[in-house]
Amino acid sequence: MAASDVVRTGRPATAGGTGPVPRPRRQYLGRRLSHHLILILISLAFLAPFLVMITTAFKTSGDIFRVPPRLLPDRWVLGNFAEAVQAMPFLRYLANTVLLVVLNVAGTLISCPLVAYGLAKLHWRGRSPVFGTVLATMMLPAQVTFIPLYLLWDRLGAVGTLWPLIIPAFFGSPFYIFLLRQFFTGVPDSLREAGLIDGASELRVYLQLILPQAKAAIATVAVFQFVATWTDFLLPLIYLNSQENYTLSIGLYNFFGEHGVAWGPLMAACLIFTVPALAIFMVAQRYFIQGISVTGMK
Repeated sequence: MAASDVVRTGRPATAGGTGPVPRPRRQYLGRRLSHHLILILISLAFLAPFLVMITTAFKTSGDIFRVPPRLLPDRWVLGNFAEAVQAMPFLRYLANTVLLVVLNVAGTLISCPLVAYGLAKLHWRGRSPVFGTVLATMMLPAQVTFIPLYLLWDRLGAVGTLWPLIIPAFFGSPFYIFLLRQFFTGVPDSLREAGLIDGASELRVYLQLILPQAKAAIATVAVFQFVATWTDFLLPLIYLNSQENYTLSIGLYNFFGEHGVAWGPLMAACLIFTVPALAIFMVAQRYFIQGISVTGMK
C-alpha cells in the first residue's frame, strides 16, 4: 500500500488498487447531478407549452375539452391543419411574411455591419458621441416612438402598405450595431492595415477582409432578425389595414370568434407558424452559439 494512497483518500486502498471515492469528488458529483436536475426541470417547464401546442393540434374537440385533461389524444387527427389553412388566405399571408422576412434580413445585413465597422475601425471626430447615442436609443422603449412614427408614415402616405415594416431595417438597429461592433473591435487592426498598404480601398477591405471574419456574428444577427420579423405581431397590426397585406401573425386572429376559440385549428396554425423559425434556429445553431460567445467576450 502506497503512502500517497492513504494521503489522497484518507483511508487505505483495497488490494486491487481501488478505494472509496474521495469525499471532495463525491461532493463534486453531487453538485453536478443537482445542477443537471435543476436544468432538466427548467427545460421541461419551457417545453411544456410547446408540447401542449403540438398535441392539441392533433386532438379532436372532445379530447381538447376532456376533464380531466390528458396530454396525448386518444385519436390523432390531421383535420385541424386543413381547417387552419382554409380559415385564412394562407398562401397570401405566407407570401407577405416571407417578403417581409427576406427584405428585413437583407436590410439589416446591409446596414448594421457597415455602421458597426465604421464605429469599430474607422477613426473620425465624434465617433464616441455617435456610439453613445446609438447605445442610448437602445434604452428608449419602442412604445414611446409608436405615435410619432405612425404620424410620420401617415403623412408619407405609407400607412396600409408594407413600407413601414421594410424601410426601417435599411437604417440599422442599435442592438445589432452594438453586437457587430463588439465583434469588429476584436479583429486585429493589422488585417485592415495590410489591405490598405496593398492598395485596397476601405470598402474593399470591409467586404473582402473584415466581413469574412464575421460570419458567426452575422449569422447571429440574421437569426435574430428572422425570428423578430417572422413573429412580429404589433407592427403589422398598427400599420396594415388591408387583408391583402396581412401576415401570418395577424392571420392567427381569424381563429378567435365572437362565441369562442377554435383551439384545434389555432394550435395547428401556431405549429405551422413555429416550425420555420425553429428550423432556422436549428440549422444556424452552430453559428448562433459561436457568434454569441465571440461577441460577448469583451
